[in-house]
Amino acid sequence: MTAVLLVLVPFGPATQSAVIGSVLCGFAVGWAMLALLTARFTDQPQRWAFAPAALMGLSGLLLVAFGPAVQPAVNWALPAAMLAVSIYMIVRVRQNLRGSRARWVLYPVIAALGLASVGAGYQAIGEAVDAQSASMPGQMVDVGGHRLHLYCAGSGSPTVVLEAGGGAAAAELELLRSAVERDTRVCVYDRAGRGWSDSTSTPAHGIQIATDLHTLLERAHVPGPYVVAGHSFGGLYVQMFATQYPSDVAGMVLIDSTAPDATSPGYQPHPFILDRVIALLSSPAQLGLGHLFGGTARDLLSTINEYADAGDAVQHAASLTDFGDKPLFVLTAGIGGDAAKFAAQDRMAALSTDSLHRIVENASHQMLVSDEESAAVTAHAILDVVAAVRSGEPLTK
Repeated sequence: MTAVLLVLVPFGPATQSAVIGSVLCGFAVGWAMLALLTARFTDQPQRWAFAPAALMGLSGLLLVAFGPAVQPAVNWALPAAMLAVSIYMIVRVRQNLRGSRARWVLYPVIAALGLASVGAGYQAIGEAVDAQSASMPGQMVDVGGHRLHLYCAGSGSPTVVLEAGGGAAAAELELLRSAVERDTRVCVYDRAGRGWSDSTSTPAHGIQIATDLHTLLERAHVPGPYVVAGHSFGGLYVQMFATQYPSDVAGMVLIDSTAPDATSPGYQPHPFILDRVIALLSSPAQLGLGHLFGGTARDLLSTINEYADAGDAVQHAASLTDFGDKPLFVLTAGIGGDAAKFAAQDRMAALSTDSLHRIVENASHQMLVSDEESAAVTAHAILDVVAAVRSGEPLTK
């Protein structure tokens, strides 16, 4: 209960580090109370409980006070220390606590701590091994307070800029990048908090994402105008980019894009409790679940934040009401679609007088970027737009 209260009340900032620290402090209070109350009111004092209380309390206070600066060190040191303390606790319970019922109240709790320690150690080691085995392609570019990862390949113009879907990283667009780079220059990047890019102290809303992308391309000296291609949520972001920087966009490809909606409430500041709950929901990834499913707690947190702020992107993307006669290709996944979705995709295609809308019958939403055959269809659509920009001729119907 104490751990829950310390998460929900403003005990430290609403960051993942502070929330994890608050949970640890809450458990520290619980173990300290066990030691104090059994010493005061029973003939079986359990003073060994001060050991987990001290370890959790110190770790928690460090995370609350210093946040991300100390989290890597805590992630490495705490699992081994907690596992050792769990073993010590089992031994002391057997020595100091009489009665099997009382012991079996504590054994599951201690076992859970031990398993959490093993999981957290697995996560820390797994992330370190992944970081060593994967060399970062491209470069890191400072966009003002944080750095974004950018990777460009191929040659020719116009440059294609690929925007990944919600919760996705640039690496997930590898099939598209490798296909498009054969004919022109193509750039992929990671939004803040994704892939190789730095996290930010506050989640980036849709407009900020478009601004970050513009700054990134400008500071990396990637000349425009660009053909922008966005998958899923990325389709919203490229539409916002085209609204904010129309002269920088020569053509656009919407890959089963999320549909804009002008009636969306837009960005709504989170209540402080919701911010803490969001940070808490991402924390189990630190216990090994993240690496087990190919991610990190940071990945999960940025994904949750992105969807929590979805209203902002959905609303502001609707600001693009006229793409003129610039080439626009809309691709829609045939699997899982319905009449309402296809109608929304038709409305996006109507943004330009030079547009094509193609339904890829045997492809699902994700297959358009991750399945080799379907991704080839997507790459072909992108290159069709590139060819139209180069020639100044309309898209071939």
